[in-house]
Amino acid sequence: MTFGHPYFLLLLLLLPVMAWLKGKRGQPPAFVYSSVQLVRTILNITRTRSGRLLAALRSLTLAVLILALAQPRLTWSETKINASGIDIAVALDMSGSMASEDFVEHGQRVNRLNMAKEVLKKFVGKRPSDRIGLVAFATKAYIAAPPTLDHDYLLQRIDQLNLGAIDDTHTAIGSAIATAVNRLREVKAKSKILILMTDGQNNSGEVDPLTAAEAAKALGVKVYTIGVGKRGMAPMPQYDWSGHVAGYQMQPVDIDEDTLQKIADMTGGKYYRADNAKKFNSIYAEINKLEKTKASIRKFSHYEELFAWLTAPGLGLVLLEMLLRNTLLRRLP
Repeated sequence: MTFGHPYFLLLLLLLPVMAWLKGKRGQPPAFVYSSVQLVRTILNITRTRSGRLLAALRSLTLAVLILALAQPRLTWSETKINASGIDIAVALDMSGSMASEDFVEHGQRVNRLNMAKEVLKKFVGKRPSDRIGLVAFATKAYIAAPPTLDHDYLLQRIDQLNLGAIDDTHTAIGSAIATAVNRLREVKAKSKILILMTDGQNNSGEVDPLTAAEAAKALGVKVYTIGVGKRGMAPMPQYDWSGHVAGYQMQPVDIDEDTLQKIADMTGGKYYRADNAKKFNSIYAEINKLEKTKASIRKFSHYEELFAWLTAPGLGLVLLEMLLRNTLLRRLP
């Protein structure tokens, strides 16, 4: 429920002020008698509360009429969105090195894969009008989710991607690009982009990354590449017999930044290096701004006015107050 003229509701603040002023008007009226003997028989009569009842009834009447004056209404709205969406494929590296815990989120260590999943889910939430698909890759590339507008399903698939789910001994960047581009080729969107996240270099698969990038360029797919993890050495967790982290072993980071930069340049995209949580989130925020979806929005609203439902009771209370004041609750002049 909304109000057409909500500023009239401020008049409700005057009601307690009026009640307070009414009690400050001075001594109540009294009769003067020549002798108390004339009123001795009514000395034990208690004061009636009819005045308070009538005052309360009048305040209630004014409150109801003020609410009616504010024009209450029930609102039903309908929004129609005609969107020219962008088809997006995301290729996510799931090789063993993605277990390195060189990100810190909310004071806790987070491995590269979980960090990538978190920022990806935030990105999906900001693209409701776009079809988004998911490719998981390590030694081989797999379609985890085809391009879809069912983002609830997509988020479930992202959550299900865990280390060790596929052969994670190698990294097939070229195969990942080829698999994602092949899925995007089947759709007819005006704009197609691929977001590639990896922390390694191509050492598996039958497709060279630059050859796959050429195919992406020919099909009009823009590739944004993201190098995941810090430069130099990264902490790899070591587990004890119970599966708990017993310590960390530093391992070298060997991201092929030159190839990732060339892939982005060839296709009209951009290369990013995500070496901390804040930067990782800002990268996706920038991609979100660069790749805008055009949408036309038409909104329709229907109102059901409740003015009469308050006016009628208000007038009824006025008549009731007048009736009581001049009949049952009337007082001596």
